[in-house]
Amino acid sequence: MKILITGGAGYIGSHVCNMLLDSGFEVTVIDSLITGNKNLVPKKAELIVTDIDDEKIVEKVILKGKFNLVMHFAGLIRVDESVKEPQKYNEYNFEKAKKFLNICFKNKLNKVIFSSTASIYGDPQKEKVDENDLANPLNPYATSKLKLENFIIEKSKKTNINYVILRYFNVAGADEKLRSGLISKFSTHLIKRACEVVVGKRSKLVINGNDYDTADGTPVRDFIHVTDLADIHLISAKYLIHNGKSEIFNCGYGKGYSVKEIVESFNQILDKKINFEIGPRRDGDSKMIIADSQKFKKYFSWKPKFNDIKYIIKTAIDWEKKIK
Repeated sequence: MKILITGGAGYIGSHVCNMLLDSGFEVTVIDSLITGNKNLVPKKAELIVTDIDDEKIVEKVILKGKFNLVMHFAGLIRVDESVKEPQKYNEYNFEKAKKFLNICFKNKLNKVIFSSTASIYGDPQKEKVDENDLANPLNPYATSKLKLENFIIEKSKKTNINYVILRYFNVAGADEKLRSGLISKFSTHLIKRACEVVVGKRSKLVINGNDYDTADGTPVRDFIHVTDLADIHLISAKYLIHNGKSEIFNCGYGKGYSVKEIVESFNQILDKKINFEIGPRRDGDSKMIIADSQKFKKYFSWKPKFNDIKYIIKTAIDWEKKIK
């Protein structure tokens, strides 16, 4: 089985590459390396450095590769940047991606797994969001992801395309063999930034807002270990390859932790206090977003292996120490 992956030099894409290779798949990666790191791409994967909207190169790769399925990870992910540069996010996450997928579909590569985001739900009014809840994106990043979701869904109504759309909640942690983890100069991930404080790359953690309508005033998020998320991709790939019908799934554990609770978990693991201060709220942030993740679990009788916030944090710290 052959899989084409865009953004395979990124955090989640590289984890999925490793898991697919471990499971006997052949993997080809397309990545422009604008935000990716080629050191994260496994040696056994073929890496083609190009932009996803370069029609000539992409078409050549697809025709040569005879892939069973494409996984689309490539894109920009910083909410704060998207608020400042909405056009850039529309261009990279929607226009370029749409062009890439059209090249795939034109060349009969018509099974796609799309990495979307829980931020399309916006600021939900209920404790847990399920896949049928209304989309209400609060920032251009989320809007760009939702637009591509809608493009894929509409396209599937007119042509023979099958898809799995995966809406990620807060992805964290690192591969237990430390083959891959999050590398970013400008990370907005809470656990990543806290790890940078642990290893001395930052002097303190800034908590963006403590006046939200939550138990302790800080935003609440559902954290999923990146290896469990990679497993979800592996299961989804096998499902689609064996003619599974199109579906949308939330990817989370269904449990929320506030920013302060995450800091306290760090303190317990380290046996010392993480230095932090309260800063202003960030534009585009929601107060609380937790997954109703029952659909995927029931559909595939799936059980997460790493549903433990301390394990998530420990692997993230181990990775940060490795790349220090």
